[in-house]
Order: sequence, then structure tokens, then C-alpha cells
Amino acid sequence: MKRVLFVCSQNRLRSPTAEQHFAARPDIEVASAGTNHDAENPLTDELVGWADLIFAMERQHRSKIQKRFRRVLRARVIVLDIPDEYDFMDPDLIRLLDVRMARHLPGLAAVEE
Repeated sequence: MKRVLFVCSQNRLRSPTAEQHFAARPDIEVASAGTNHDAENPLTDELVGWADLIFAMERQHRSKIQKRFRRVLRARVIVLDIPDEYDFMDPDLIRLLDVRMARHLPGLAAVEE
């Protein structure tokens, strides 16, 4: 089972939406965190080391991960290019997450709701 980490800045909207949306999938284990120190769930060495794949919402998140966690980073960091303009569990955000995740992980089947 792959361990997937979703990362945004504050861990309040985008990455928690991704975590909750993909949590029901039986083929992956998911978590989320934020790059900012005051994030709801701040990114840690343990989370970065735990992940097999890290999906950053923006390029700036990937840069922060690569700089701050260089010594523990072993996972591939993929940028989803999802701007900070969505509310938590916004249907448009969920659709965009499905499209962007399918492009990077084609072997993962969509979760039925």
C-alpha cells in the first residue's frame, strides 16, 4: 500500500480536502500537512519520511519541502498546480484533484461515492 502525503501552506483547505477525499481508497494510505509553521498540522520529518509520494499543491510547497527536509526526503514530490482559491471540500476542488491525481497515478481506481 502506498503512503501518500498531500501538502499545502496552512493545511486548512486544499490538503485536508485531498486527504479526506482519498481516505476511503483501499489502495493508499493518506495524510496531509502544511508547510507553514502555524499550519493546522505542520509538516514534520516524520511525515516526510513516512510518505512514498508527496503531492504539493504549488511549486513553492515543493521548494520548501526540498529545502527543509532534504535529509529525510526519499519520496518523489509532485506539484499538482492547484491554486489557493477553493474552500474545504469544494466540489470543483475535488474534481480537479481527481483529474490531477489520475494523471500522476493512473493505476489508482476512482473511489465510488
